[in-house]
Amino acid sequence: MASRPPPSNSGHPPESIAPESPPQPAAYRMYNWKRLLFFLTAWFLVLMPFLFWWSTWFGRFLTDEQITEYLNDQKHPRHIQHALVQVGERMGRHEPGARRWHPDLVRLASNPVEEVRNTDAWVMGQDTVDVAFHETLLIMLGDSSPLVRGNAALSLVRFGDASGRAQIVALLQPALITAPASGVVSDTDKIGTPIHQGGVIAKLQHGQQSSEVRSPISGRIRTLAAQRGTYVSPGDEIATVAPADDQVWEALRALYLIGQLDDLPAILPYERELPEISDRVRQQASSTEKAIRDRATHRPSDSGTHP
Repeated sequence: MASRPPPSNSGHPPESIAPESPPQPAAYRMYNWKRLLFFLTAWFLVLMPFLFWWSTWFGRFLTDEQITEYLNDQKHPRHIQHALVQVGERMGRHEPGARRWHPDLVRLASNPVEEVRNTDAWVMGQDTVDVAFHETLLIMLGDSSPLVRGNAALSLVRFGDASGRAQIVALLQPALITAPASGVVSDTDKIGTPIHQGGVIAKLQHGQQSSEVRSPISGRIRTLAAQRGTYVSPGDEIATVAPADDQVWEALRALYLIGQLDDLPAILPYERELPEISDRVRQQASSTEKAIRDRATHRPSDSGTHP
């Protein structure tokens, strides 16, 4: 007679033993690893642009300590611009604490970076009480950059000062782009192409050396005087760039207040119904012309008695 298995001490029948799961093939493990790697790569590609945008976004709030630190960060001009924008916003809200940075704004008017000086000139126009700002903006009318000169002139209008009228009229004119060196034009952009400040318009080749011709303003390529294969000397015309919509609009707004009859030839072209002229620019040009003509009509005679 066969013997029975010994009873369990717990009084329960013995548990069945589950068979071992077969080992996963190497191909399956590799597939999971590739999925993880793909996910991490996609996450990285999304995160990095966001972090870059966040670090360079001028709307990101800065504490007082960060503003002071950024205004003195000579290695990172974008930090200086960020702080300037934040100071400008506080000045626009008439916060008394913003005056602590006024000496920094005067100092930055001579910063070697054009973008810093350009932003600085705009910010100083937010406080029309500071005499130092007024004096500094007058000096900036002689800046080497046409955009800095223009922004300084626009800010001076806020002070009731029309000293920069010529610089404001110049903002309505196309920028003349000339060759920085001699060489053969190896490449150019097309007429009508939108371009940002500092964007490449043409490339020059001189032997084994090459150089780039960049635009000093944002706008649209209006004309091209040099085609591919053309030899140019330093100072030869390469192209002209029509100013961007925002620049023209700001200039027209300023001339609404200080413009004279002599400025009309620069204003009237923006009243045309052309695809490259926006409705707001066309309307502002018309309003500016009317304001100038009204001032000229009601201006007292030089021989009369002035109030």
